[in-house]
Amino acid sequence: MLIETRAVTRVYQMGSNEVKALDDVSIAVAEGEFVAIQGTSGSGKSTLLNLLGGLDSPTSGEVLFDAKSLAPLTKKQMARYRRHSVGMIFQNFNLIPTMTAAENVRLALAFGGLRGLQRRQRADTLLERVGLSDRAEHRPAELSGGEQQRVAIARALANSPRVLLADEPTGNLDSTRAHELLALLREMVDRDKLTVLLVTHDRELAQSFADRIIVMKDGRVQE
Repeated sequence: MLIETRAVTRVYQMGSNEVKALDDVSIAVAEGEFVAIQGTSGSGKSTLLNLLGGLDSPTSGEVLFDAKSLAPLTKKQMARYRRHSVGMIFQNFNLIPTMTAAENVRLALAFGGLRGLQRRQRADTLLERVGLSDRAEHRPAELSGGEQQRVAIARALANSPRVLLADEPTGNLDSTRAHELLALLREMVDRDKLTVLLVTHDRELAQSFADRIIVMKDGRVQE
């Protein structure tokens, strides 16, 4: 398995209350698999994604990538994991508004350590992959929602991660754009053995594109 959780529980302190966002969750995803995670608001979907992405740590249990636990990683190693092993996209595209599409992608490549010309070429290749070669010099405000999300995907894939974690990436898109976006991700799964974990409310989208669906409720996985 490429990425998995073993008996993961995540408890948050809210004032004097304890909120159990995840309760003994074990999931395993193979390389090249497209898995959708469904559930109502507050079911723990985003918390699970944040743990897999190394943005948060479990209260108990462990997260494994390539059969190695993330628990012993130092801060520096964890930053490296977030930069090179997993890519993340969100409902809000989180692009830098003052930068063009190409500059947004190149920035991620700079963090990954690529220099000048290589960085430029790689950014061009990525934008071509997501069908945006002709929009490379546009700023986010000049792009549609679907185009902005494609830039976000290109940026997330900048440093060739093996897993893409997508948290409601179609939440701000109409159904046509949502379909186009997931078709693009599906193609990357089929062609590049990319592994995708997609959190979505949209059951129809999940059924159309994912290999399987994990349903969550109240912080637990429903069979």
